[in-house]
Amino acid sequence: MTPKLVIASRNEHKIQEMRRILEQAGIHVELVGTAEFPDLPDVEETGSTFAANAMLKARAVSEFTGLAAVGDDSGLCVDALNGMPGILSARWSGSHGNDSANLELLLAQISQVPADRRNASFVCAAAYASPDGTEFVVEGEMNGSLITAPLGDNGFGYDPIFIPTGHQITSAQMSSEEKDAISHRGKALAALFALL
Repeated sequence: MTPKLVIASRNEHKIQEMRRILEQAGIHVELVGTAEFPDLPDVEETGSTFAANAMLKARAVSEFTGLAAVGDDSGLCVDALNGMPGILSARWSGSHGNDSANLELLLAQISQVPADRRNASFVCAAAYASPDGTEFVVEGEMNGSLITAPLGDNGFGYDPIFIPTGHQITSAQMSSEEKDAISHRGKALAALFALL
């Protein structure tokens, strides 16, 4: 029987990305999102770091479902904004998950920043928690810079304004496979699944 692993997320983009990364790593588990558990309460992200928030999610989902769970927390850290939006990336504009509003606000905030000072990095912490008490957290990072207007239709969040180091296109212009190979989430999940 294939083991079941719960992804502590209702974000279908994120779940699909994790499925692709698992398949590429040759790991065979049945991956389910929290939508399969309609009574599961939302987990408040009260941690002050990506790692703390990822573990809060993994632990809560594992305790509720009785299954092993992976939680992740990720965001964009902009040098010119002292590392912000950071853990607030998904709700930077005030409401959670409004990608276009978050993007517009960030672009307005860096509009006067010269191109050579628009360095940024995507950071992802991935946490694993299981009913037997096994817990660990790993992190991945993708460095790059920001442009002044969105380009590309693939990806989500801040992908349309982020050009990874060593590339000439945004992560939203890359194929899913290209992005997974270099992304912060891809790196964190590869490290996490290697430990499993």
